Amino acid sequence: MKVAVSTDRGFVSAHFGRCPSYTIFDIEEDKILSREETPNPGHQPGFLPQFLSERGVRCIIAGGMGPRAQGLFAQKGIDTIIGVQGTVDEAIDKFLRQELVPGEDLCDHRHGLGHHSHPETLPPTQPAKGNKICITAKEESLETEVDPQFGRARYLLIVDPETREFEVIKNPHADVGQGAGIQTAQLISSKDVGTVLTGNCGPNAQRVLEASGIRVITGFAGTVAEALDKFTPEVT
Repeated sequence: MKVAVSTDRGFVSAHFGRCPSYTIFDIEEDKILSREETPNPGHQPGFLPQFLSERGVRCIIAGGMGPRAQGLFAQKGIDTIIGVQGTVDEAIDKFLRQELVPGEDLCDHRHGLGHHSHPETLPPTQPAKGNKICITAKEESLETEVDPQFGRARYLLIVDPETREFEVIKNPHADVGQGAGIQTAQLISSKDVGTVLTGNCGPNAQRVLEASGIRVITGFAGTVAEALDKFTPEVT
């Protein structure tokens, strides 16, 4: 069978119809025979189901997809698995091991519905993922200023709140044209992070982080060390 994964720079894209490309895997007996990445031919109603059906695709993996699109794929005999995040390789590996399960729709184009989550709290059924703190930073130091933009932060400092030892990640998505927040969120989701401290975080990135069990707290300014000081009393 063939499986198509919505792809954006090696990650599962949050929006199936608007992703830059699709990675199509030819699978037989839980083994990958081939893989091919093909550019998105265009987002037109009813076009993608026909386009992928003609290529033998029988399953779609994506971060999000509207119910109408899911219905059109179903008419073509194509299954859809949405709410998936992480890298394309991770997603297909879980699929092969029959461990890939649907999650919350991560698409931000859902019939005009807004996103009304609160950054101070996690969903009541979602435990924190890890014990480290990610703080957006302008430079590679605890004494630098907090970068006010999560998705386009120059650096991401992964801090152990007890020892204040930290790992520096230069954000590879800071200068992308679109989707910086979602891609940065997917990057952080692969780390042992339970909380993100930043100046501002868009709803799409926040949705990805919270779906991974990562709490998002915005409104921080000043230095990274000062942000860490303000946060520490809340977790001790």
